[in-house]
Amino acid sequence: MGSHRRQAPSGFDRGAYVALSVLSAAAAVLGAAVPAGAAPTDDTRTADTRARVDRLHTEAEQATEAYNKADERTDALRGEVRRAQDRIARGQQRVNEMRDALGAVAGAQYRSGGLDPSVALLFSDDPDDYLDKASALDRIGAQQAGQLHALQGALRELAQERAETAGKLADLEESRQAVAAHKRTVEKKLARARTLLNALPDADRDAYDRASRTGRADLPDDPAGAAPVSGRAGAAVAAARSALGKPYIWGANGPSGFDCSGLTQWSYAQAGVAIPRTSQGQRHAGRQVPLSQARPGDLVTYRSDASHVGMYMGNGQVIHAPYPGAPVRYDPVGMMPIASVTRV
Repeated sequence: MGSHRRQAPSGFDRGAYVALSVLSAAAAVLGAAVPAGAAPTDDTRTADTRARVDRLHTEAEQATEAYNKADERTDALRGEVRRAQDRIARGQQRVNEMRDALGAVAGAQYRSGGLDPSVALLFSDDPDDYLDKASALDRIGAQQAGQLHALQGALRELAQERAETAGKLADLEESRQAVAAHKRTVEKKLARARTLLNALPDADRDAYDRASRTGRADLPDDPAGAAPVSGRAGAAVAAARSALGKPYIWGANGPSGFDCSGLTQWSYAQAGVAIPRTSQGQRHAGRQVPLSQARPGDLVTYRSDASHVGMYMGNGQVIHAPYPGAPVRYDPVGMMPIASVTRV
């Protein structure tokens, strides 16, 4: 069979036919190059990864605050148990001393009270001396009864103290388990975030490390214009500024590293003021004021659950410990949804 050239359809303009053929070929090429479900670009993948890292850091921070709360409760329970055990030891010593005293009196009565009183009077060389001794023994008997009553009360108190301490010990063990569970949660989420970050190109990873949660990376280390402040708030502000550049370490409250609430607690401790360990507790550590009235030293908590906290520095800035891999630094006060502003 001989080959033959394809002919344009009868009555069809050859130029139009050629143009249509070219357009059809171009459409086929474009269709192959851009399928209906186009693959995401590198920028889209990077943005998605950064969003997932942010979400993991947020979840890790929430778990860190739960860890801090459980750890704080564990410390408190440990102190309560220690004090209760001291009271039990003192109570047991008191009971032992009361028993010894009662035993001595009972022994003396036994040795001197073997005869019937009327018979003893007949054999007494000195009836007046006998009567004196009998009166003394009666007083000893009454005293012994009082001591016995006191001993019974001391034993009841000791038993109650031991029962309450047993309950505190059970609470302490439960709190320890909660600490361990929250720690595992934090470590798991942070490990996942590190894996995602390490998978980013170097330039994107560096950009993420530089940027704040709002994407602002152009803030100076010590922004000018912050209002001067004195007193305990001023001392806390100075302490927070001294921590600039220190690493974020979850569960840490200084001085070499901090998590968010650890930084604010440590800063106020340097001013001689004790505030709670968690950001939720710090939210209620003083009087709440509107953001428009914020002054340096005020505590700014974030998100509806108050799971992050920073210290207001004035000029629309806070100092805070952002997240693992980011040092203590300045960021805009509006970097996240604000829950409250608290004046300590």
